[in-house]
Amino acid sequence: MQFDAALAAQETLQEAESELGADWDEAAELEETFSSNAGATARDAYEQLLALAARHPNAHRFQAFCIYITWQQVTEETIARHFQTGMTLAQTYLASPEGKDPRHLACVAELLDSFRAGLGLDEEDDIVVEFRKDTPKGGD
Repeated sequence: MQFDAALAAQETLQEAESELGADWDEAAELEETFSSNAGATARDAYEQLLALAARHPNAHRFQAFCIYITWQQVTEETIARHFQTGMTLAQTYLASPEGKDPRHLACVAELLDSFRAGLGLDEEDDIVVEFRKDTPKGGD
């Protein structure tokens, strides 16, 4: 990967504060628990963060944060369920790119490839193909 998912998660969570309103304190507390623990405690905090994200489907930065921490969860506990969760979250995120930060879109697309590879799925799905076509290329 061309970026550090843990660092991206920290930065993105700060960006998401305005999206979460009254739920911000809960999100910050859960992230602290997730980041400073392992095992069942971290897994419980992770699941609660995903539940919080489900309550805020239009909180695009928080959705990206959840995708980043799902990669962290994959590295902590490498099981198919986490790869599947990450793939589903990333596909949903990329399905409607309007109004989302291009930086997060690119990182999420990269993570989607990694989630898919972890599940043994080599071919890109239509969402990623369309996203890559619409993404401006850098250069001179």
